[in-house]
Amino acid sequence: MNKTIAVIRGDGIGPEIVNEAIKVLDKIAEKYGHTFTYDDVDMGGIAIDKWGDPLPRAMLDKCLAADSVLLGAVGGPKWEGLPGPQRPEKGLLRLRAGMGLYSNLRPAKLWPQLAQASPLKPSIVEKGIDFLVVRELISGIYFGEHKTVEQNGEKVATDVMLYAEHEIERIGRIAFETAMKRRKKVTCVDKANVLDTSRLWRAVLHRIKEEYPEVEYGEMFVDNASMQLVKDPSQFDVIVTGNMFGDILSDEASMLTGTIGMIPSSSLGDGTRGMYEPIHGSAPDIAGQNKANPIGTILSAAMMLKYSFGMDAEAAAIEAAVEQALNDGLRTADMMAEGCTPATCSEMGDAIAARL
Repeated sequence: MNKTIAVIRGDGIGPEIVNEAIKVLDKIAEKYGHTFTYDDVDMGGIAIDKWGDPLPRAMLDKCLAADSVLLGAVGGPKWEGLPGPQRPEKGLLRLRAGMGLYSNLRPAKLWPQLAQASPLKPSIVEKGIDFLVVRELISGIYFGEHKTVEQNGEKVATDVMLYAEHEIERIGRIAFETAMKRRKKVTCVDKANVLDTSRLWRAVLHRIKEEYPEVEYGEMFVDNASMQLVKDPSQFDVIVTGNMFGDILSDEASMLTGTIGMIPSSSLGDGTRGMYEPIHGSAPDIAGQNKANPIGTILSAAMMLKYSFGMDAEAAAIEAAVEQALNDGLRTADMMAEGCTPATCSEMGDAIAARL
C-alpha cells in the first residue's frame, strides 16, 4: 500500500521525536510491504521564521493533498511576544479548521510497567486507568470572537463560546460509537449549571443516547470531573466534552499515567484523513539534547496506521514493540525509575524499531 504522509516536525523537540516515529514507520513499511512517502510541511515557529506566517496556504495545501498528517509540536518562548494571529499555535488552529478536523481522541492509559510513575496512590492505580477523552476541536471558545476594547476608562476583554447543534451532534455520535467498541459508557463533561452552551450539549446528547440503549450515559460538571479523575479514574470509559474543557482535562489525565510523553492523539473529520500528534508541547528546555520521550509520537503514528490507513496489524505491532521495550526496562529521562536502563530519544526509537 502506498501512502503520502505530510510531516510537520515543528519546533522545540518536534524534529527529534518525529524522526524516531519515521524510523519506526520505515521499519513497518519494510516488514509489511508498504511505501510511505513523506512530504515536509512548515508550521508554527519555524514557518514564522521562514515565511512570516505560522501556516502558509501552500503548507495547508500539502496537508490537504496527503493521506494523513504527522505532527511533532509547535511553539516556544521565542514567539510568545507576537500578536495572537501570528503566534505558532494559530497555525495549528488554522490547520484543524482547514482540514475539518472536529474530533480529537486522547487516550489515557496506564501502562503496567509505569505504574510506579503515577502520582496517584497505589490503591487507586491498581483499579486501572484506561479511558478516552473525545474533545470537540474546531468550535467553542477557541474559535469564537476574541476582542479587547476600551470601556469606561479601562480595558475589557471578551471571548465568545459558541456551539451549534450539528457541531455537538457529530462529536456526540463519535463518542457513542467509540464507547460501543470499548466498555459502553459515555460521560458528558460540561458546566450546565452556568453555561447555555453546556445546556445545549446536554439536550443534543439526550437525543443521541436514545439510539444507543446499550451505552450507559451520564453527565458531570467539569469541576467535579477534574476531581473525580484524581479520586477514581477507573469510573470513566469515554468522556465527551467541548474544546476548552477537553484541552484541560486531557492534560490532567495524561499525568495520571505517569508521564505526558507517552500519550498519543488523533484528530479526525468526516473522512479517513487525520492529524496525529503527541499531546505534549515543544519542551524547548530540552530541545536538541536527545532527551525527549518519542513514544507518544510513535504511538500517534500507530493510531494513524489504524484509523486512517486501516492497518490494524501494523498498529498492533508498534504497540507491542513499545510494550516490549518497556518490559525490557528501557526508560527515557521523564519516566526513569530505579533498576531501569536510561535511554536517549534516538536510543528509544532504535529499540522500538528493533523489536518490530
